[in-house]
Amino acid sequence: MKNLIKVLPLAAAMTLMSCKKDQKADQLITEEETAIVAPTPPTQEEMVTEAQSKPLTTLALSESNFEFGKVKKGEHVEHVYEVTNTGKNPLIISQVKPGCGCTAPDYTKDPILPGQKGQITLKFDSTNFDGLVNKQAEVYANVETAPVVISFTADVQPK
Repeated sequence: MKNLIKVLPLAAAMTLMSCKKDQKADQLITEEETAIVAPTPPTQEEMVTEAQSKPLTTLALSESNFEFGKVKKGEHVEHVYEVTNTGKNPLIISQVKPGCGCTAPDYTKDPILPGQKGQITLKFDSTNFDGLVNKQAEVYANVETAPVVISFTADVQPK
């Protein structure tokens, strides 16, 4: 027991001396901190290159523009664009990039086989708009004319 009493103050002193200069004993010593850097979004050229890196095919849209008509301010509306693979290779939609944050895309992620159909949905939040609105989204897929542009219009009315 006497040896333990002699060792405890020595252990405490060694712990205090192991701190770096200008550092208190209760501070956490960490290795060099690394900043987390968000990846930069790909450029349009990079997205086209990625989309066209697969064997090319062709597609047909049920429509390239949709009119919502009158929409009440603050209303959330959505429209589904039907995509048909008219080529001989699987159609792969790699990304749908809307023109602004008011539009959220969703799309068929699996390859669309020749002759089969897929979907692209655009969801529009009219909260920050008044009057006639025209929005678009770029569809990146393994087609020669990427990106394919789809759009919609809405006439946002006051509540």
